[in-house]
Amino acid sequence: MARLPHRPPAAFEPPRLVPLGGPEPAGDATRSGDVPHEAAAADLDLLDAYSRAVVSAVERVSPAVCNIEVTAERRGPRGSSVGTGSGFVFAPDGLILTNSHVVHGARHVEVTLQDGRHLPATMVGDDPDTDLAVIRVTANDLPAATLGDSARLRPGQIVIAIGNPLGFQATVTAGVLSALGRSLRSRSGRLMDNILQTDAALNPGNSGGPLVDTRGEVVGVNTAVILPAQGLCFAIPSNTARWVAGRLIQHGRIRRGYLGVAAQTVKLHRRSVAEHGLATAGGVLVLSVERGTPAAAAGLEDGDILVALGEQPLASVDDLHRVLTEHPSGRPMPLVLLRRGRKLEREITPADSPRG
Repeated sequence: MARLPHRPPAAFEPPRLVPLGGPEPAGDATRSGDVPHEAAAADLDLLDAYSRAVVSAVERVSPAVCNIEVTAERRGPRGSSVGTGSGFVFAPDGLILTNSHVVHGARHVEVTLQDGRHLPATMVGDDPDTDLAVIRVTANDLPAATLGDSARLRPGQIVIAIGNPLGFQATVTAGVLSALGRSLRSRSGRLMDNILQTDAALNPGNSGGPLVDTRGEVVGVNTAVILPAQGLCFAIPSNTARWVAGRLIQHGRIRRGYLGVAAQTVKLHRRSVAEHGLATAGGVLVLSVERGTPAAAAGLEDGDILVALGEQPLASVDDLHRVLTEHPSGRPMPLVLLRRGRKLEREITPADSPRG
């Protein structure tokens, strides 16, 4: 068999990188290694800028963050239980914002400030429906966090959570704002609207702590995580917290309208929606009417389906709660309902809710 003649291998020459804009310019202006070095330097600059933004926000807000230890009554052989959470000072005279589920029903509340002081706290107001509460400590000139404008938030924005998860004080986690406008059910059963979703890691003990933007303003109050999912964490927007806190300071509770009905959400038949020109395909079915209530005074009956209140369509019980929260009690409102296939109009005057 004839053998092919042996040829020495040609000298290996690495391929040349040509810029996307055209051929490489003459001379030594862009020698091999310069571009990767510049790109790495640019990346480091970006990381440094990110770090400086987070550090600056934390240094601005963390002095206002506090640990909350709660002693509450409970049934059983042990007469009390101890729980912990987070909060933050939002007024220099000792007003602290936290979650309702952290302090609700507490027999004793103690606050540990960042400077190490342990101070007893008293309840100013509590609203389980928004999972927010305001407590007060006797102290002056405390470092206070600034409540920002949550209406300016955008998905993808960097946010920082500060709190005391599992007893580890002043823990910082960072992430992005995953979504706006989520709905979350509070422990009282009401639906909380416009909730912020973030992937900044939260753990038990973070409840009530601030969610902060890179300018060092509080844009949310951390409230919940979904287990066993990871990166599904939620916060109450700062604009809601500002509104609730102001009314808790003024009244000690949130005044919500009350009708006096037990109700559930129902779907309406398409024929009824078309026949009566309704704005939604849902309604609120009245299961029972309490005596001596605004609903009884307005002549509501079991089986009525409420479809509009105060000129706002009612597609669900949650819609009814929203209208009653926004509308001052004591003022009459137009009410539209369906009764045995007929569309009726009534006037009803919500009262203050007996449970606030």
